[in-house]
Amino acid sequence: MSRTLIIGAGGVAGVVIHKCCQNPEVFPDICIASRTKAKCDAFKAKLGGGRTAISTAQVDADNVDALVALIRAYKPDLVMNIALPYQDLTIMEACLATRTHYLDTANYEPPETAKFEYKWQWAYRKKFEEAGIMALLGCGFDPGVTGVFSAYAQKHYFDEIHRLDILDCNGGDHGYPFATNFNPEINIREVTAKGSYWENGEWVETEPMEIKREYDFEGVGRKDMYLLHHEELESLALNLKGIQRIRFFMTFGQSYLTHLKCLENVGMTSIEPIDFQGQKIVPLQFLKALLPDPASLGPRTKGKTNIGCIFEGVKNGKPVQYYVYNICDHQECYREIGSQAISYTTGVPAMIGGMMMLAGKWMKPGVFNVEEFDPDPFMDALNRWGLPWKESFKPVLVE
Repeated sequence: MSRTLIIGAGGVAGVVIHKCCQNPEVFPDICIASRTKAKCDAFKAKLGGGRTAISTAQVDADNVDALVALIRAYKPDLVMNIALPYQDLTIMEACLATRTHYLDTANYEPPETAKFEYKWQWAYRKKFEEAGIMALLGCGFDPGVTGVFSAYAQKHYFDEIHRLDILDCNGGDHGYPFATNFNPEINIREVTAKGSYWENGEWVETEPMEIKREYDFEGVGRKDMYLLHHEELESLALNLKGIQRIRFFMTFGQSYLTHLKCLENVGMTSIEPIDFQGQKIVPLQFLKALLPDPASLGPRTKGKTNIGCIFEGVKNGKPVQYYVYNICDHQECYREIGSQAISYTTGVPAMIGGMMMLAGKWMKPGVFNVEEFDPDPFMDALNRWGLPWKESFKPVLVE
C-alpha cells in the first residue's frame, strides 16, 4: 500500500488532496503537512472518513532536518511538494537523505531574486540517479500539462516541431479591483520580471509586458495577452526536436495591469527589504498579506480558463499545424471541490503525475521534466480526472 506525503495546505494543495481522495486505489494513505497544522486538520475534517486514510503534521519546509524527521516518521513512497518554490531545494535535500521520490509543480526560485531557472534542480540529477530515486519537476499545468501536450504532439503529429506558442488565458472575474488567482507573491514577481523567449538557440530578453498580442480564445473571447518568461521554455528548448522558437503568453485584464503599475510605482512590488519601525519588511510580502487569499476566490469567481499550445512543424516533409488546449470553468471547479480553476488546473496534473509515478508508468532514477516521459497515459488521465482537452489542426496562429 503506497503512502504519499503532501507538503502544503494552500489552494493548489487543496485540489491535490481532494483529487487524491477521489483516487483511493492509488492514494490509500496520505499525510498533509504544513507550517500551519490547523489548515491540514481542516482538510482532514472535511475529507476524512473515506477510503483514503488521512493524517496531518506540522513542518517547516525551510528546515531540512525537520523534513527528514517527518519523512522518516511517516515513511512515504512519494513526497508531493505543493509548497512555495523557494522550498524546492530543502525538500529535495530531505528526499535525497531519505531516498524518497519527489514531485513539484514549479521550479526553484531564490527568495531574494525574481529569477526562476531549472539549473538548481537539474544539478541534482546524478545524486538522485545514484540514490535510485526519481524527481518529477514542474507537474502543474504550465509548467506541466504544457510539456505533456508538447510530448504528445511530438510523438503523434510531428517529425520536428519548429515553433511553439503557449497561451495561458484566464477569463475569470472574481469581482475584486485587484487580486491574484494564485500566490500573490509568486504571481507578481513573475509578471513584473523581464520577459524572454527562445529563438534560434538563444534567449531574447524583453522588458516586462513589452510584447502584446490579441487572441480570440474559445469559451472566453478576445483577450489581450503579454509575453512572459516561463520555466517550461527552458526544458522544452532542450527536449523538442528541431525547435526554433518558443514563446509564452498570458492574458491580463486592464484593471489588474493598472493596479499593478500603481503598486509598482510606489514600491509595493519590491522584494528588497526596507526598514519600518525598527524591523525589516519586504514590501511584496506585506502586499501579499493585504490581498485576498487565492483559496478564498472560488465562490465568487465566474468565467473560464483556456490554456494550450500551438505547434508548427513538419511531418513526412509536409508542414503541420496543431493546437491542443483545455477549457476549465471556474464555477464547475467550485461546485466539485470548492476551488477556482487556476488552482484546479494546477492541482489535478500534480495528482496525475503522482499517480504516474506510484503506478510505475513514469518511474526511473534521476531528475526529469514531464515531457521526457510517454505522454499517452497522462493525456488519458486528464480526460478522466477533470481536465478534458481539445485539438485543432487549423488553428489561428499568433503573429
